[in-house]
Amino acid sequence: MSSPATRGSGRTGWSPGFLVKLVLIALVDALGVYAVLAAWSADSWGVLAAMVALLLVANWAYFTKRALPLKYILPGLAFLLVYQVYVVAYTGYVAFTNYGDGHNSTKEQAIEALLVQNERRVEGSPSSPLTVVSDGGALGFAVVSPDGEVRAGTAERPLEPVPDAVVDGGQVTALPGYDVLEYAAVLERQQEVTDLRVPVSDDPADGSIRTQDARTGYVFTSTLTYDPASDTMTDTTTGVTYEPNDDGQFEAADGTILPVGWRVLVGFDNFVTAFGDDRYAGPFVQILLWTFAFAVISVASTFLLGLFLAIAFNDVRLRGRRVYRTLVILPYAIPGFLAALLWSGLLNRSYGFVNEVLLGGAQIPWLTDPVLAKLAVLGVNLWLGFPYMFLICTGALQSLPTDVLEAAKIDGAGRWRTWRSITLPLLLVATAPLLISSFAFNFNNFTLIYMLTGGGPRFDDASVPLGHTDILISMVYSVSGLDGTAAKDYGLASALSIVIFVVVATISALAFRRTRSLEEIA
Repeated sequence: MSSPATRGSGRTGWSPGFLVKLVLIALVDALGVYAVLAAWSADSWGVLAAMVALLLVANWAYFTKRALPLKYILPGLAFLLVYQVYVVAYTGYVAFTNYGDGHNSTKEQAIEALLVQNERRVEGSPSSPLTVVSDGGALGFAVVSPDGEVRAGTAERPLEPVPDAVVDGGQVTALPGYDVLEYAAVLERQQEVTDLRVPVSDDPADGSIRTQDARTGYVFTSTLTYDPASDTMTDTTTGVTYEPNDDGQFEAADGTILPVGWRVLVGFDNFVTAFGDDRYAGPFVQILLWTFAFAVISVASTFLLGLFLAIAFNDVRLRGRRVYRTLVILPYAIPGFLAALLWSGLLNRSYGFVNEVLLGGAQIPWLTDPVLAKLAVLGVNLWLGFPYMFLICTGALQSLPTDVLEAAKIDGAGRWRTWRSITLPLLLVATAPLLISSFAFNFNNFTLIYMLTGGGPRFDDASVPLGHTDILISMVYSVSGLDGTAAKDYGLASALSIVIFVVVATISALAFRRTRSLEEIA
């Protein structure tokens, strides 16, 4: 057994700390290798290269004495790369593609999908006795060929011979590697059985086996044929030939296109659509202005109310300040999405507490009128946000240097002069970064909009599902089609996300620059 090496400081190389580091690096390497293999199987070469580089850098940084600072900042750099740089870069890539409904996959996958979707039963094709089987929970078919050979497969695995199968009366009763489903189990999964398609072979042109009664299988083949040499798709029933176009679709000479396409680069088309298409351009300008107004008013109103309460409750002459402070921060203890849903019910026109109880049965459309809905959003956000501003203002006020305030008092400065020249600048130095982050948060306050109004009420003249209280981030969500109200268009949604990123980054940079000037004044 080898003895541990002595390190420069006199500690042994196999010290407990070194062993802990060894175990942690081993875990990181194991996770990294798993990610590399996953990227390899998904043909994500960029992710694979980044993971390999990260693993090499991590092992070098933690086993060398010449990279002490890197040991501390490497985890942060890794998370920055994965959660920020990669996300922004991938969003930027998608913004220049036609990724969305009809263009979700690669060209090879689109060709396979077209062949599968256009499968029809071969006229006059012989039927085969069929048995429904299960392979680890995945349904499959076992068919008996005329020569008595039994072949079985699943949706993911083509038919292949299975020796030693037991056949009774043309039906498979036992199959090595598979479980033969009883009649009752087949009935329970009847829809899955009739939807199941088991490929005949690895070649999609050979078709697949399907059944309607779970006892007889038929061969289905595609009415489309793909010619790799000419890169064309031909409909064998009509003789029409389709060629690939620049939009990532197969198109015939008369302009007819096949329904399944693939992702291609489209340049700045998504940005042109966002700013030039009447369906999006008009609502986009309105939503952009409302987003700025919502973020600015929300930050200003919550900050002023929080500051006012902080000043009031910071006065030593006020009794019961602890009780008041506790009551003020209660809204902050309620989850934001739950508070938005609660206010959505309180402001309901027909049976909401505000109309029914406080306003004596009035029918005020708080959430369905464009102006009132915006006021309701601002009011609810004020209720949700002022406790946070109250807390940071209270902390900032209590941390002000008393010697500076006393010096101003000795110099004869009045309360207003002291507040304007000393208290407010020092307060802004402490709170300005938080105000900037609050602006960025409200600029993307998706939860409040989605839970309170859902972006409504809808625009009358918009052919896309957008509304008067939508902000840019909820507009992106609606345009992406994830809510099911429109066709999915991830390319356009990513283009809008890039616009949001540029706006928030620019405003944050300008605001931080202004913060440095406040520090100089202070």
